[in-house]
Amino acid sequence: MGLAKQLDRLLQAAVDRGDIPGVVAIAMEQDATMYEGAFGKRVMGQEPPMTLDTVAWIASMTKAITGAAAMQLVEQGRLALDEPASKWAPQLAEAKVLDGFDEAGAPILRPPKREISLRHLLTHTAGFSYDFWSSDIIRCMEAAGTPPIISCQDAALTTPLRFDPGEDWDYGINIDWAGKLVEAASGKRLGQYMEENLFAPLGMRDTAFRIRDDMRHRLAKIHQRGEFGALEPQPDLEIPQDPQFEMGGGGLYSTAVDYMKFIRMILDEGRGNGNQVLKPETVAMMSGNQMGELRVRPLRTAMPSLSNDAEFFPGMPKTWGLSFMINEEEAPTGRPAGSLAWAGLANSYYWIDPKNGIGGVFITQILPFADVKALPLYLAFEKAVYDSR
Repeated sequence: MGLAKQLDRLLQAAVDRGDIPGVVAIAMEQDATMYEGAFGKRVMGQEPPMTLDTVAWIASMTKAITGAAAMQLVEQGRLALDEPASKWAPQLAEAKVLDGFDEAGAPILRPPKREISLRHLLTHTAGFSYDFWSSDIIRCMEAAGTPPIISCQDAALTTPLRFDPGEDWDYGINIDWAGKLVEAASGKRLGQYMEENLFAPLGMRDTAFRIRDDMRHRLAKIHQRGEFGALEPQPDLEIPQDPQFEMGGGGLYSTAVDYMKFIRMILDEGRGNGNQVLKPETVAMMSGNQMGELRVRPLRTAMPSLSNDAEFFPGMPKTWGLSFMINEEEAPTGRPAGSLAWAGLANSYYWIDPKNGIGGVFITQILPFADVKALPLYLAFEKAVYDSR
C-alpha cells in the first residue's frame, strides 16, 4: 500500500472512531510533498470540514518562529546571545529565584546568582516555568494575584525563577520574554516584525497573532477531552485579540501549509520562497545543542485539564537548541538523532530532520496536551513516513 493510502486510512479511521474531531497532516522531503491530508471537522458536530488551509491555534509551535526572529537580530548585532537580557528588557533584572515557602505559605525569594541571557531564554534554562507544569508556580501566582500567561497581560511574565539561570532546564515563559527582546531591539510589535521579516518573505500568508476575518472563516475550534474521554468543543476559547503583549511563546494562529514553509526554510539552511531570511551558520547554531550537559526532563502536570504528563520518547536523552528540542538518539518512529521538534498545547506537532531533509506537521485542536489519542496518532503518522522510505 502506498504512503498516501496508508495515511489516509490511519487518519480517517481516527476520525471515524471519534478519537479526534479533525486533523491536518503534511510531510515533505527536500522540495517534494510526501503526503498531505485533512480529515474530520473544524468543530465537532458542525459541518465545515478540516481542509489543508484550516486555521488553528499553533500555541508553542510559535516558539521556533520567535527564536528565528531573535536570531535575525543577533545576526545584525542588535541582540546578543550572552549579554544580560535586561539590557533590552529591564524588567528581567527584577526576576528572583524561588527558594521555597515560609511557614505562612508565602514564597521565599532571592536574587539569582547570574543574570538571564537570551541564550538562557531560547534554551529554557533561564529558570522560568509554566504554571500548568509547576504547583510551586501556581502557589506563587495565587499569592501575588498573577494572571495566567494565556491572558497576554504583562503581569503574567512576573513569575519567579525555579532555579538560577543556566543551572537546569524547565519549560516555561522564556520565549515570551525573547519576544519582548525582539520588540525592544527592533522597535516594532512582535507580529509586525514577524510579518515583515519572516511571514511575507516566506509566503506565510495565514500566520498571525490576530485572526483576520478571512482566517476566521477557516478557523478550527479547540476541543476539551473530559474525564471519561468524550470531546467537547470550546467555542469561546481563544487567544486575546487585543493583548497587552503578543505571546511569542504561544500566541500564533497558522495553517499546516504555512508552518511547512517555515520548516522548509530551516531544512534549506535559512532560505525559503526565494529569500534568505537566516544565514546557514545561524540555522546550524539553532539546530545544535546549546544547553551543554543539561538535558530536557519530563513535564509533570499540575493542571490535568490543560496537560497530561508529557515526554517525547521517554528515557531518551534530549537537548535544546535555539529554540528546538533535539533528540540525541534515533527515535522509535525512525527520526534520526539530531532532529528538531516540538509541539503546541492543543496537540499540534512538528519535526524537522536535517539529515534526510524531511519535515512534518500534524495539527489537531484538543486539550489536554499529550492527548491519549492525538499523540499516539501523530507518532504513528511520523513512523509511517519513515517506514515508507
